[in-house]
Amino acid sequence: MKRIFFTAAAILAILRANAQEVKDSTGYESRKLKVEEINLISSYYHQNGENAAVTGGVGSQKLTDIANVFDVKLFKYDRKNRKHTFDIEIGLDNYTSASSDRIDLKANSSASHADTRIYPSLTWSVENEKKGTTFGIGVSASTEFDYKSFGANVSFAKKTRDRNGEFSAKFQTYLDRVTLIAPVELRPGGEEDKNYPTANRNTYAGSLSYSQIINQRLQVTLLADLVSQSGYLGLPFYRVYFTDGSVHQETLPDKRLKVPLGLRANYFLGDRFIIRTYYRFYTDDWGLTSHTASIEVPVKITPFVSVSPFYRYYTQSAVKYFAPYQQHTNGEQYYTSNYDLSKFSSNFVGAGIRLAPPRGVLGMQHFNMIELRYGHYVKNINMSSNIVSVNLKFK
Repeated sequence: MKRIFFTAAAILAILRANAQEVKDSTGYESRKLKVEEINLISSYYHQNGENAAVTGGVGSQKLTDIANVFDVKLFKYDRKNRKHTFDIEIGLDNYTSASSDRIDLKANSSASHADTRIYPSLTWSVENEKKGTTFGIGVSASTEFDYKSFGANVSFAKKTRDRNGEFSAKFQTYLDRVTLIAPVELRPGGEEDKNYPTANRNTYAGSLSYSQIINQRLQVTLLADLVSQSGYLGLPFYRVYFTDGSVHQETLPDKRLKVPLGLRANYFLGDRFIIRTYYRFYTDDWGLTSHTASIEVPVKITPFVSVSPFYRYYTQSAVKYFAPYQQHTNGEQYYTSNYDLSKFSSNFVGAGIRLAPPRGVLGMQHFNMIELRYGHYVKNINMSSNIVSVNLKFK
């Protein structure tokens, strides 16, 4: 707890140092870099299930993950009165996994039974408020024991003349390096063989969206993506057991094309209620199709307190390379027993509570908002999980 208080104190000190007005009485825009907001997000995730891909689609999927994200947004105006925003984010996850611990078939022996993932990112954008345009670029990275990733993105947005609509486009690429840790019984040098090879995985994604204010109450957004992946697209420590009892590594094609299409609609039902809806259709060339539908209804209890119950339903078909434990045969070129690629449906339900007092949380002026959320997730293939998260915002 002391660390939390020290961090909050440091954040408040930063904000006090930057608390002067952005504009003076003449309308001059300050060109000094200012803190716009700071977010601290922490979550705890726990799951259980009995379809672990590490052991061929059977066995414990028990997993816990503690995630923390620290996000700082800074801004300034240049000589042409354009707004420059710098978003600096760093995330830190720590997890333990019962299924990954079975890579070596001995308790607490596998390299991935517990791990820490670090993922920093930096984004810069410049907004020309007169022209209604925004241009941005960003870089990101992620590292853990058996996985390294580098990402980059570029984006552009343009508002319509009446400012009621906005078109945006974004291109992202992720260049990944996978350490090929095979199940212990499939390593050429046996249990002591630690000379793991590596393989590349590249992802390229293009996203288009258009949002439109229909009237004072309704806003809709159309979403379309095209994602192309190439390289090593499976996981090397996922086992597959054939009908003859033999064990193999998961083997999947080295290319995959994904096409998600989405629609988002927000309806403002008076001053106290908002209805947020979302639908997404997804298909890819591995034979997987899915549908996602969700609704969230934030309700203002007071002007400063709101609750947000939510529900999401998801259903998908199986990829053509999936089969359960001991149902694959030697005649197949590609095979997996990863139940994330099987046919299933899921339900995710929960609620959040948000407090944003005008004088700040606990009377601290710059402690702008606190939000607590809980969700319960259930698949119809004997898997469930719970997640609790808290978001602290300082402005």
